Amino acid sequence: MFIALENLFNGGIDKINLDYSFDFSSEKFNEVFPFITDVKLQGEITNRAGLVEIDAVAGFDFSAPCDRCAAETKKHFDVPVKHGLVPSLNNDDNDDYIVVENMELDILNLTLEDVFLFLPSKYLCKEDCKGICSRCGTNLNEKSCGCKKEVDPRLAALLDLLD
Repeated sequence: MFIALENLFNGGIDKINLDYSFDFSSEKFNEVFPFITDVKLQGEITNRAGLVEIDAVAGFDFSAPCDRCAAETKKHFDVPVKHGLVPSLNNDDNDDYIVVENMELDILNLTLEDVFLFLPSKYLCKEDCKGICSRCGTNLNEKSCGCKKEVDPRLAALLDLLD
C-alpha cells in the first residue's frame, strides 16, 4: 500500500492522518504465525518546516509458544513507527532517514519491517520463566520435579567425600 507524499513534500498540505489495518496473519516469525489480530497503524505524517516525519504506533496481539516452557502465551504490543522521510540523499550511508522514491511511501512494508525489528528474539511467557525439566519434562513453573541435578562427571568423585 503506497501513500502519495508529493503534496506533503512540496508544502501543499501539512499532514496526512494514518489509520490503517493490516493483516499479517500469513507472516511467519520464528517458525510460527503469531499475529492473532490485525496490525492497526495510527498516527500521522507531517511536514514541519521542511522536515517530513512519520509518527505512528502499530498495535497488535501476538501469540507464540514460550521459548523456555512451550506454554502458549498472548501479549499485546504497541510498536512505535517513527522515521524521517526524504525524497533523496546525498550520502547513501545515512540510516537516519528513509528515502521515499517517486514521492510514494510503502506504508505496509515499513510497518512490517518495524514490527519485526521490535519483536523480541526470545519470546517468554514471563520474565522469570523456569522452563521445563530436561530429564522428565515437567513444567517447572507449575510444580517442581523430583529429579536430581546432573553432576559434572569430572566432579563426581568429590560427591563421595560428602557421603
